Amino acid sequence: MHDIKAIRDNPTPFLRGWESRDVDDAAGSVQRILDLDETLRAAQTAVQTAQSRRNEASKLIGQAKAAKDEAKAAELMAQVEALKAEMAAAAETEARAGKDLRDLLAGLPNIPDAIVPAGADETHNAEQDRWGEPRRMNNARDHVDIGAGLGGMDFEAAARMSGSRFVVLKKGVARLERAIGQFMLDLQTGTNGYTEVSPPLLVKDDAMFGTGQLPKFEEDLFRTTADHWLIPTAEVSLTNLVREQITDEEELPLRLTALTHCFRSEAGSAGRDTRGMIRQHQFQKVEMVAITTPEQSAAEHDHMVASAQMVLEKLGLAYRTMLLCTGDMGFTAKKTFDLEVWLPSQNTFREISSISNCGDFQARRMDARSQKRGEKGTRFVHTLNGSGLAVGRTLVAVLENYQDEGGRVAIPDMLQPYMGGLTHLEPSA
Repeated sequence: MHDIKAIRDNPTPFLRGWESRDVDDAAGSVQRILDLDETLRAAQTAVQTAQSRRNEASKLIGQAKAAKDEAKAAELMAQVEALKAEMAAAAETEARAGKDLRDLLAGLPNIPDAIVPAGADETHNAEQDRWGEPRRMNNARDHVDIGAGLGGMDFEAAARMSGSRFVVLKKGVARLERAIGQFMLDLQTGTNGYTEVSPPLLVKDDAMFGTGQLPKFEEDLFRTTADHWLIPTAEVSLTNLVREQITDEEELPLRLTALTHCFRSEAGSAGRDTRGMIRQHQFQKVEMVAITTPEQSAAEHDHMVASAQMVLEKLGLAYRTMLLCTGDMGFTAKKTFDLEVWLPSQNTFREISSISNCGDFQARRMDARSQKRGEKGTRFVHTLNGSGLAVGRTLVAVLENYQDEGGRVAIPDMLQPYMGGLTHLEPSA
């Protein structure tokens, strides 16, 4: 959500920001916002003025009746009735303009940070750095073939019960997925200062609106018959913990993490990644969320990126860090870094984490504020979120990068304690 006063005072940065994000008719949207704001404020003034005049007339009615001036009293009563009708009309205009303004603002994305490169799509993203040496293999098998060879990945059984974009994991592969999630969670809580949370997987409309999934991305979500939504990411549950709350600034930054299942309809990804586990309707992810003051958010963004990078480095997986351009960022983000892990079967890097600073964009939608102890004023917090990491995609990366020509998969050293000391997954007999 956006600060209407800031738009009113200086609309140019918003116009330029929305143009850089390819918003349809950005200039028209800005003008519509300003017109609705003017209409809204005029209607509010009209209601207040009519209310004041009605109150004054009501007092005079009593005085006229006390003086037994029935003609004056009748005249004043007629004025009161006319003012009631005037107030009702102005109130209706106020309500209509207010709703239209809120709906318009709710559908417009965040304004990019000045450092974000301009560009229409991922080809304009800017590489920041790389870590590790990509493993190159002449005959690298993909994770689907590796998983089948281990007897631990069954897409056909999943399709029979659930349809496409689901998988059944079994045996050592299922245990490896569990190990990866637990390792990530332990690292984020034990080393990087995050507090573990076990949040709801079902949320209401307001929670989805607060983090920006609604109303714009409804088709990408799963809705229940009881009017709940399955979370597409634990970002929704974790960020909404401060919804309509005032948090002491002395308690910030607040770092939260959760290992949950996530659910996405992938409505806009027809034909993309149809093979394997890269893009599924149900998957596990360790999510990181930070609630900060405005002054802390830039440094906290760096901390969150480093926390995600640490997972890949401890697993020995080569990756690169990308600063996303204006056209590739998510709706709520003002600045986003993607981590892309190396996949030998594709001979390329693929996204495994997206880490965003949303500024006060989500906080305004949720009315999440902070306050210094002993002071009266409040201000909106900043919110940040990122994957630390996507468990399924990390499983894919481990299987592919640690495969050997005989069909075995070595277990990274950091995961062996979670695997009961097991050092390899062996092919099925």
